[in-house]
Amino acid sequence: MKEKIIQKATDLFITLGFKSVTMDDIASEIGISKKTIYAHFSNKTTLVDEVTVSLFNIISRGIDKIHEENKNPIEELYEIKKLVMERLKDEKSSPQYQLQKYYPQIAENLKVMQYEKMTECTLENLKKGVSQGLYREDLDIDFISKVYFLGVYGIKDDGMFPTHQFPKKALFEMYLEYHLRGIATPKGLETLKTFINNNK
Repeated sequence: MKEKIIQKATDLFITLGFKSVTMDDIASEIGISKKTIYAHFSNKTTLVDEVTVSLFNIISRGIDKIHEENKNPIEELYEIKKLVMERLKDEKSSPQYQLQKYYPQIAENLKVMQYEKMTECTLENLKKGVSQGLYREDLDIDFISKVYFLGVYGIKDDGMFPTHQFPKKALFEMYLEYHLRGIATPKGLETLKTFINNNK
């Protein structure tokens, strides 16, 4: 039952927002009493915490699986972006904003986990891209990995990039292409153009 509660709460929080969804809403959606939820989670903050960790772990496992497929590094980044967007449903309710505003400690803990995972993945991706001649040899990969994380995290800022003006899917597409064009060799740019054209 605990896993079922986490799954339903995850769907509702991402679709409607962490603040908007009540324990009553979750209980009603599952068809159980609120008391049953409290038997597994002492309060809503505990539930939000477990939901964010659960979703992070699901996405992390998905990223690991993509990495194991040994695609070329440009395609790998697009596959990871696709996975994240599918899991977060384009973040229509700006869950990151609500998480930061109403559950700042949980948001900070999540940011630390995301940073560690993204840095690990990005460094590996950059090294692979350089070794395959797709990314420039003169890159400071530690600097690039940090800037890439800040960009991915920053474009989720609804104040800077309001969803009605910058739909999340299109925004991530633009940012990823921006990132790759800045680090690619001529060979990498050809690979990028081919990939974009084949996936329109």
